[in-house]
Amino acid sequence: MRIRSLGVIDDAVVELSPGFTAVTGETGAGKTMVVTSLGLLLGGRADAALVRIGAKNAVVEGRIAVPTGAAAVVRAEEAGAELDDGALLISRTVSAEGRSRAHLGGRSVPVGVLAELADELVAVHGQTDQQGLLKLSRQRQALDRYAGDAVAGPLVKYTEAYRRLRAVAVELDEIVTRARERAQEADMLRYGLDEVAAVEPRADEDVELAEEAERLGHAEALSSAATAAHAALAGNPEDPEGIDAATLVAGAQRALEAVRSHDPALAALADRIGEIGILLGDVAGELAGYADDLDADPLRLSAVEERRAALTALTRKYGRDGQDTASVLAWAERSAARLTELDGDDERIEELTAERDALRSELGGLAQALTDARVEAAERFAAAVTAELASLAMPHARVSFDIRQTEDPEGVEVGGRTVAYGPFGVDEVELLLAPHPGAPPRPIAKGASGGELSRVMLAVEVVFAGTDPVPTYLFDEVDAGVGGKAAVEIGRRLARLAKTAQVVVVTHLPQVAAFADRQLLVEKTNDGSVTRSGVKVLEGEDRIRELSRMLAGQEDSETARAHAEELLAAARADA
Repeated sequence: MRIRSLGVIDDAVVELSPGFTAVTGETGAGKTMVVTSLGLLLGGRADAALVRIGAKNAVVEGRIAVPTGAAAVVRAEEAGAELDDGALLISRTVSAEGRSRAHLGGRSVPVGVLAELADELVAVHGQTDQQGLLKLSRQRQALDRYAGDAVAGPLVKYTEAYRRLRAVAVELDEIVTRARERAQEADMLRYGLDEVAAVEPRADEDVELAEEAERLGHAEALSSAATAAHAALAGNPEDPEGIDAATLVAGAQRALEAVRSHDPALAALADRIGEIGILLGDVAGELAGYADDLDADPLRLSAVEERRAALTALTRKYGRDGQDTASVLAWAERSAARLTELDGDDERIEELTAERDALRSELGGLAQALTDARVEAAERFAAAVTAELASLAMPHARVSFDIRQTEDPEGVEVGGRTVAYGPFGVDEVELLLAPHPGAPPRPIAKGASGGELSRVMLAVEVVFAGTDPVPTYLFDEVDAGVGGKAAVEIGRRLARLAKTAQVVVVTHLPQVAAFADRQLLVEKTNDGSVTRSGVKVLEGEDRIRELSRMLAGQEDSETARAHAEELLAAARADA
């Protein structure tokens, strides 16, 4: 990795051994920045506070070797990344304003893609992970992870049934608890539909009636106007001397017809005047028919107004903004469908109740399968972790699991008991530790010291390495609270783990650092104004001096040097 302008680190290159790398240095030197850098490369949260004061941005670049065909490679290629001689090149930039950019294999990618790769590439463990192991949910997750497909298969089916059961229960509860409200809604809809059915409106009927009412209300004026217009066009029989439009047009046509043979232009005009005469005759005939058909019946007008009033009442109640009968008919259609739904509540309650009971029965069977798989895996897991603890200076410690259920009358039936259930089954899983013979097994949250918890955490991860391996393990001061022989055993076990995976450890313990294939020192120098950090590989005399400092706080102490040389020699001999 290359790290620039991150925290106290100005510009440093970190070359990790393919085996066991120990990162050491004084408190505050920036060792944690190495862990933070790897976290950023793997999609960790970006924070503007990480950017070195005075810098525009912080940059972390890394080269991670990955086996051909690995899941991480497939996902990276899907994102458009290209491998560089079997390795993924990853870059992460964090600006002083907090903006973040990520590049993978030469392509810009969302940060989430890096996070997806993390689980396949690196297992990171720190003191916060130890605290996480104290939570029952994390202990169940650890057991399920170890059990593998034996739990994963039933858990998928259980989760599907659980989600469906929750949905059914919510719908059933809504129908039952809102029964009164739904009944009132049904009564209101039924009343409204009855009102609409009594009137029987037609689409656009209100428009048609408005036009008819307007016509009936002005029948006398309309008749007088139509009669006058007809007389003007076709003449009035009671006034033989009167001049009408039809007579005048006919006279004009006769005048042109007499000379049409002498000029085609006048012939065309004569034809057009003939067309006008025909049109005048048609209009005059329609005016006569209109006047004859016009109904001035006051009874019909009264009936129309009553019908319009009934339609207006409906549109005010049920129309869209009281606009028209079409919206009333649309409301009636929706309301009829809703009423059918509400009237079917009893039938729906029966259906949902039957489905709920069937799902509870199914869930109980799946929960039993999960419990059986967890109990079987717990025995193997506990035995494997106990064996690892023996190699971590806890030869008499015993680890076990307490898998229990809680009685709940509203739960599901498992093994003849009705127990509480959740999204992951009915089991409460708790990791127990008996640190020495005669000690009762107690929850690790209560029965383990800080050093014991560190070793339990390491033992759990080593067991996982044999069943669900990842290429790289990063331990950030998980050896806190440990010293003496236990520290030596932790170093020895980490070295053994490094034979099958890459192991990176940030540590204060010389007993652990001595077992490393490569030791990196993170150190600060001060130029009077800006603190800079560098990372260098320790070899020979430099490594002896650093181990002496870690042992006694004095790099030049002859006693500390002798102890450091002895510790390093013993570690090499053990390897």
